[in-house]
Amino acid sequence: MCGLAGLFDTRGNRTFQREVIERMTDAIAHRGPDDAGAYLEPGLALGFRRLAIIDLAGGAQPMSTLDGALTIVFNGEIYNFLELRSELEALGARFVNRSDTEVLLHGWRHWGEALFAKLNGMFAFALWDGPNQALVLARDRFGKKPLHYAIADDGVLAFGSEIKALLCYPGIARDLRPEAVEDFFAYGYVPDPKTIYRSIHKLPPAHFMVVRRGQDLQPRRYWNPVDDFTRATEPRTADLIEGLSAAVRRRLISDVPLGALLSGGVDSSAVVALMAGMSQDQVKTFSIAFGERAYDESRHAQAVADRYATDHRVRRVDPADLSLMPRLPQIFDEPFGDDSAIPTFAVCAHARESVTVALTGDGGDEALAGYRRYAFHAAEERIRAFIPGPLRHAVFGGLGAIYPHGSWLPKPLRARTTLRELALDPASAYARIVAYLPQDVRAPLMSGDFVNALGGYDAADVVRTPFQVDAPLDPLQRAQYTDLATYLPGDILTKIDRTSMANSLELRSPLLDPDFYAWAVALPPNAKFTRSAGGKAIFKQAMEPYLSQEILYRPKQGFAAPITHWLRGPMRERTLELADSPRLRDCGFFNMNTIRSMALAHAAGHRDFSKPLWLVWVFEAFLEHRAQ
Repeated sequence: MCGLAGLFDTRGNRTFQREVIERMTDAIAHRGPDDAGAYLEPGLALGFRRLAIIDLAGGAQPMSTLDGALTIVFNGEIYNFLELRSELEALGARFVNRSDTEVLLHGWRHWGEALFAKLNGMFAFALWDGPNQALVLARDRFGKKPLHYAIADDGVLAFGSEIKALLCYPGIARDLRPEAVEDFFAYGYVPDPKTIYRSIHKLPPAHFMVVRRGQDLQPRRYWNPVDDFTRATEPRTADLIEGLSAAVRRRLISDVPLGALLSGGVDSSAVVALMAGMSQDQVKTFSIAFGERAYDESRHAQAVADRYATDHRVRRVDPADLSLMPRLPQIFDEPFGDDSAIPTFAVCAHARESVTVALTGDGGDEALAGYRRYAFHAAEERIRAFIPGPLRHAVFGGLGAIYPHGSWLPKPLRARTTLRELALDPASAYARIVAYLPQDVRAPLMSGDFVNALGGYDAADVVRTPFQVDAPLDPLQRAQYTDLATYLPGDILTKIDRTSMANSLELRSPLLDPDFYAWAVALPPNAKFTRSAGGKAIFKQAMEPYLSQEILYRPKQGFAAPITHWLRGPMRERTLELADSPRLRDCGFFNMNTIRSMALAHAAGHRDFSKPLWLVWVFEAFLEHRAQ
């Protein structure tokens, strides 16, 4: 895994200084500690930091074709590069090394834009096509690898793996985007293609741009996941094992030590079980253990490790250890509220002490409908099917308005949220289901000036737009498709990329293999979810010969940090100080009285305001980092 950065003069052929591009790549040195390189010509600068994984001797970048016509900087892995290499050699391509990077160069020369759909892997790259004076920027289907870009005041296009690289170039405006702030407080992350900065954008997953001087930037989609969702798949467990095994096998290619992150959940346990059957050597597995049982899955991970005799290494993490907290803004470059980033960083740091590459179980919930919210959504859809919209809105909306707030009630009686969702149309209801802070919770946090700055912007449209895609999807697929377009790249894949790369560790996700994913999402709903098995029903059934019933069918347990306790315990004083933060006050976004009342009520144990207070804390930490 690696990091890239670059500059392209969209107005002419100005010369860039090597020191400028090196400053950009030095900012992301953690992504590639093994080597650095740069390529410069009038109007163009490409920079690279390398984490050597394949072809350690011959894979240095920037890499050019023998004739110097094409040059590339590439972050990622192409798992089917050997098959593509054979195809290209049959077309006359001449290879001089055995890296997957060179396949991209010859692939562009022979296939052009058709190259992207052929790639099975994770990637973000910038390719300079000299004869056509075109810069090609591309990102993989799911958005595993990041690519940011911005036009500076002087007309230079700056791009890079992380925002911090772009900010090294002068003339990149740093004013915040109010819509992105609203999105963050709605979902806990800033969804693609926005960033927290008005001038900086993320190239969306499954998109590319061909940039030429004097032309507007126009990202174009090369793959539409709707095509996979609308195919019919036979729900055969043998096909699942075959497809997932192929995905795991493809991700075992490495010239450096390789292992697996093992949480003890179904997905990572399945990956380890299949790895063990393919590897001649003992599989290295890595877990972390918490002192608090509610957050600890280490005994389940140990059971899987014992069954497959892995070289299992566990690190015990103190739940009161807050040493990582100040680093979060530096790692993510923008506000990021998923608290599971903290244990994810810890297990990545632990694994990096022994390996350079690790397989994970990420993506299984999206591919095979493992989230509990899918069951809630399906149940609500069944009710909506029997009750006309106007009647639902009148009855459930009225009940939701008068039903008492549920935070202090026993869980079976917390119906206020469900009643409100039933009063909404399906797209708006799903937006409320996936929201970290629903609109009625976050609105009191924000100032009147901030609301005016939004100009009527509604963060729910982030979810509504993909949910309402014009395609014959069943209700479950519609929810999965929405998560693929929003939550997966914006939260899950951002989290695992930044936390792993901060530790110079490459993570690979077999459950997000394009072939396996296409098979999985096209399954009928009754194969993904059953009342007895819950989500991922066919997956659990297929893995019964490999994993115990306890591993497969125990209640789902999140990989999270004890935020509620932290904000009342070791972070209590800092939480109370939020209401007096000059950064929060001066930015003008917040109602400081609301923050004060929430902090006091939470600290006293009267109400659980951990979610809004956590996001305020994260945002304040970002503002502090930004001011440095």
